Amino acid sequence: MENSKHPFIPYGRQSIDEDDIQAVVDVLKSDYLTTGPEVEKFEAKVADYVGAKYAVAFSNGTAALHAACFAACVGNGDEVITTPMTFVASANCVLYQGAKPVFADIDPETYNIDPDGIRKKINGNTKAILPVDFTGQPCNLDEIMELAKEHNLIVIEDAAHAIGATYKDSKVGSIADMTMFSFHPVKHITTGEGGMITTDNKDLYEKLHQFRTHGITRDPSLLNENDGPWYYEMQFLGYNYRITDIQAALGSSQLDKLEGFIERRREIVGQYNKAFRSLNELITPFQHTDGDSSWHLYVIQLKKDLLSIDRKQFFEELRQANIGVNVHYIPVHLQPYYQELGYKKGDYPIAEDLYEQTISLPLFPTMTNEDVQYVIDTVKGLIKEHQIG
Repeated sequence: MENSKHPFIPYGRQSIDEDDIQAVVDVLKSDYLTTGPEVEKFEAKVADYVGAKYAVAFSNGTAALHAACFAACVGNGDEVITTPMTFVASANCVLYQGAKPVFADIDPETYNIDPDGIRKKINGNTKAILPVDFTGQPCNLDEIMELAKEHNLIVIEDAAHAIGATYKDSKVGSIADMTMFSFHPVKHITTGEGGMITTDNKDLYEKLHQFRTHGITRDPSLLNENDGPWYYEMQFLGYNYRITDIQAALGSSQLDKLEGFIERRREIVGQYNKAFRSLNELITPFQHTDGDSSWHLYVIQLKKDLLSIDRKQFFEELRQANIGVNVHYIPVHLQPYYQELGYKKGDYPIAEDLYEQTISLPLFPTMTNEDVQYVIDTVKGLIKEHQIG
């Protein structure tokens, strides 16, 4: 395929407008730049949006997951069950606490962790389940929460892809014991870098809040002693995972536009689905009727036996056409560090097979219809050029 003159289209990008810029400027002109009133405002807005009692903001999503594992009292000798089809942070946060990530393979239709696989991995060392709402599609939360209740486990939902998604008419963020959202620039809304945990549990909320600031508290009701208004105590070893007022102001402004962002994502998905439905060489994303995805990613599978080129060549030709496709994700257990820990290829064949066949197409709210059509035409052109028979 010849190189196109069409401008480069990334697989995802932030959507910033003048209101967002003004919100940040207002903070820069204020008395607070770091943890101040905008952080609490942002936390309250997210909690209200998802229907949770509490929310705690962090410097990034990984820090939020680490805090959630700490709050869940995950530690040495414990195991946490998660999916291999995710970014490494979903498993690394378990290692940070000295515990062991245990992977369960995925459902071949939804690409989310298979509850039957979780059930088989639960043992006396299991402390928590950490499902991931891959691409924005909620996991089978009913079955996962029931498993957790049956075995007295905590559920930490990694919803980095899924703010705005719903599961059986409930917003993601109001169901699991703790739910993590990410505000990286390619996500639905951004704070530059940032993360959030929502929960209905006051004890978990207090642990999360204290963990992000060195384990320090000034709350008089939590102090062992109180020498005066200046007094604070470091009660456990926490981290500096605080978010700034600058970031939080941006997040609050972005949140006001979230529903519009998701609506546009769904429009683009509808155009993709309609265009690709008749192509035998592709598998388009399956959506379970129990959930309504917020569509962070649009992932296609290539049927390699029907094409004369492999996934790598298909990927490279799309990149040469200025379409910034990506692959999500290399299964965590295939990473060299995890291989050194004893995980090995072949352990999770469904995730591994999916990885070999998928490409993430561009999907973000400011894509124009012309951009979308260009992606469609280019993918269709490649299929036609390289189809077998």
